[in-house]
Amino acid sequence: MSRSIFLVGPMGAGKSTIGKLLAAQLRLPFADSDKVLEEKTGADIPWIFDVEGEAGFRRRESDVLSQLCAGPVQVIATGGGIVLKEENRLLLRKHGLVVYLQASIDQLLERTSKNSNRPLLQVPDPRARIVELVNERDPLYREVADLVCETDHCTPKQAATRVAERLTETDTAG
Repeated sequence: MSRSIFLVGPMGAGKSTIGKLLAAQLRLPFADSDKVLEEKTGADIPWIFDVEGEAGFRRRESDVLSQLCAGPVQVIATGGGIVLKEENRLLLRKHGLVVYLQASIDQLLERTSKNSNRPLLQVPDPRARIVELVNERDPLYREVADLVCETDHCTPKQAATRVAERLTETDTAG
């Protein structure tokens, strides 16, 4: 791979889990933009949301993305809202191949239901919130995606293998 690979998609689509496996298969380093952000700030994402609000978090998220884009070729799992800012969409397209990991609402709800580290889902009706987020962000994920991979009916390892195969085809053709 001559370019970084960015994984985008809603929370619960499997970006971090699949990203680690994909990086291992492609023999590339792996970075999770949310983890990098937490390491750089010394604070977890819910705390940043509480103190700085979503706008403050999004600013920090953009800074981390810029730093990751300037780094070595790697597999990068991004936060679910990274596509909300046009500047981020431009960076994603310019600096790598973008893979949209897609999953059904049921799968997203199941995968996120046990994780309290998701500030946007701390609402009375998480399902309605997921639907709202997917409806808002799906067009943006599609706008930046070089390929779309469905993650519902496969294990993370199968999804990573599928993505690796399709990326190899894309990289060879491009």
